[in-house]
Amino acid sequence: MPDFTYIARNGAGQQIEGILSAGTEREVIASLAARQLFPLRVSTAAKRTVVVGSPKVKSRAVVPVYSQLAALLRSGVPLLRSLQVLREQSSNKALAEVLRDVETRIAEGSTLAEAMGRHPRAFNELAVSIIRAGGEGGFLEEALDRVAAFTEQQDELKSRVIGALAYPMILCVLGTVIVGGLLIFVVPKFEEMFDGLREIGELPAVTDLLLGLSRTLKTYGLFILGGLVLLGFILKGRLATDAGRHWVDRWRIRIPQVGAIYLSLAVARFCRVLGTLLKGGVPIVKSLEIAADSTGNVVLAESVAEAAENITGGKSLAEPLGASGHFPRNVVEMIAVAEQSNSLESVLTQIADSLEKETWRKLDLFVRLLEPLMLIVLAGIVLVVVIALLLPVLKMSMTV
Repeated sequence: MPDFTYIARNGAGQQIEGILSAGTEREVIASLAARQLFPLRVSTAAKRTVVVGSPKVKSRAVVPVYSQLAALLRSGVPLLRSLQVLREQSSNKALAEVLRDVETRIAEGSTLAEAMGRHPRAFNELAVSIIRAGGEGGFLEEALDRVAAFTEQQDELKSRVIGALAYPMILCVLGTVIVGGLLIFVVPKFEEMFDGLREIGELPAVTDLLLGLSRTLKTYGLFILGGLVLLGFILKGRLATDAGRHWVDRWRIRIPQVGAIYLSLAVARFCRVLGTLLKGGVPIVKSLEIAADSTGNVVLAESVAEAAENITGGKSLAEPLGASGHFPRNVVEMIAVAEQSNSLESVLTQIADSLEKETWRKLDLFVRLLEPLMLIVLAGIVLVVVIALLLPVLKMSMTV
């Protein structure tokens, strides 16, 4: 749904400005009238207004705000007083600053969703949409609980993935440092020792290759490193374009083993976001728009956008998702059955739970296999270096 800016007057004659998401201007006027506001001007917002310089707040710091705010409201504490309590007890300065601005804007007549929407670096679009639906539908406390549970679950999944990949990454960095140190500082010390064998043509090829690589790294190492850094910046700029990102996202889901894990996580995230939005009362077209961005993949987002067009035309959701070839067949079948039985919200959450469990098992197995494989590769490289240095020594000792 588009955003509309409005200027209205309340019962005391004060002028109030704000933003509302609605299908038409008539819906905005009806929503303002329900809040006992007299609209003076309603116009389409070209872009969501945000607070300039709004501080970034990590999601793990925001989760308690959602759940505690829901508990306070459920206990009968007024919204402004609840926000004041949360702000005063917050140890996070950035979060306290954001809550102060939210409190001020609500006091001026904005809704909770409108005030939070001005701080996208603290409250994401998913949370704002669910809270807006909860506020308009009269189930704000439940909406806040859903946002808190979803955000906490996503943070936990992200932490588990990062934790699983931390050890392999440490091994990779450590192996690179060890091999680089051997080639730059250890191998050159054998150069003069093997000059005699090189002159008579008896220096092993593997040793000669190792010494040449060592000389290159020692002489041009800084230039090579600088070139790699420059190449990295160039690639980063190219891949940041729409075409570059599309190319990267397309190949991400095609990489053997890793691509299947990445795709499962993206589809699970899409299903959970869509299910959470639908349960929160957000219209399906708006829900698909937000869920498409949550996949983190341009290719999948395009497939979801096509599905949203089908929904607008009165068609089903499952058909275009299945035609894209990016969504597992069993997922598409479950969505099709859920649409027929009018249980799409709960089924999407079940699909997300199932995919995350299956993906975690795959990721755990992949990491278990990756760790010994990296150790074997590292040991193999060190062994090649040792053999390349020992062969000439053995040959010299036999000559003597």
